[in-house]
Amino acid sequence: MTQTLSAPPTTAARKPVVRRRGGGISYAVYLVPSGVLFVAIIVVPFLMNIGMSLTRWDGIGRPQWIGLGNYTRLLSDGDFWAAFEHNIALVIAMAIIPAAIGLVLAAALFDVIGKRFGPRTASILRACVYLPQALPFAVAGIVWAWILAPENGALNETLKKVGLGSLREDWLGDPKLALYTVMGVMVWVQIGFPLIVFMAGLQRVDPSLYEAAEIDGASWWRRFWYITIPQIRPELYVVLLICTVAALKSFDKVYILTNGGPGGATKVPAFYSWQNFFEKTQVGYGAAIATVLTLIIVALTAVFLRLQNRGEEAGS
Repeated sequence: MTQTLSAPPTTAARKPVVRRRGGGISYAVYLVPSGVLFVAIIVVPFLMNIGMSLTRWDGIGRPQWIGLGNYTRLLSDGDFWAAFEHNIALVIAMAIIPAAIGLVLAAALFDVIGKRFGPRTASILRACVYLPQALPFAVAGIVWAWILAPENGALNETLKKVGLGSLREDWLGDPKLALYTVMGVMVWVQIGFPLIVFMAGLQRVDPSLYEAAEIDGASWWRRFWYITIPQIRPELYVVLLICTVAALKSFDKVYILTNGGPGGATKVPAFYSWQNFFEKTQVGYGAAIATVLTLIIVALTAVFLRLQNRGEEAGS
């Protein structure tokens, strides 16, 4: 008895995939959960915040509508503009300096340490540099406050024991030094993130570029400047954008280290907004500060994305 085996269905015989007109509309259903969360967590609170910013309200009773009164007040508020200047300093400490140092460290670990001592050594050093990013700042901030304490602080005691007692300072209590001290701590905290991103970007760079440059006699710095930086330009834009936004939103670090002091020397807009919300109970004015800060972040994000697109178009 002969058994006839049927051939498997060919591609032409399979049931065609039904696609809706308009191209990809059927896949929009997968965006619904994230869209609902985006609206509920970001859009609705932001619109409520804008509504509160148009009122005078102390958190109790009925808000009083004042229109753009809070924004008019904001334009002439010296404390806000001083806080914004402090925030620019934090952008330098959390974005520009860490990006520059992280870029050099990533190139050194990848191109020098990794080749001479092996990738495991480079990975260990990378993890050590990244460790501050993994620590909750509530813990790291308390440790830094102990290190920088004017009396019996680790830094001042170390300076005293090595014969440099004249350099001891009230690092977080002196209005002239507090902001620079906070900036130094921020560099320590932030430097690990650019390092990780840049080292990941270096993995996709063609090794033949470095080999050809090395054969031609190019020094390490020339290879770094003409090969490394142009090749990881997308990662550079990402790092600068994320770190800048993190600096503009900085609240916990200032709150834990200095509480905005001494004398407002380290006050930033995020902390100033919180202060008006909860300490001064000027909810409408605090909401106006938060709204302006959000719009600044959105504008900077748009500028960074525009610059990144131009860079990619120029490089293609």
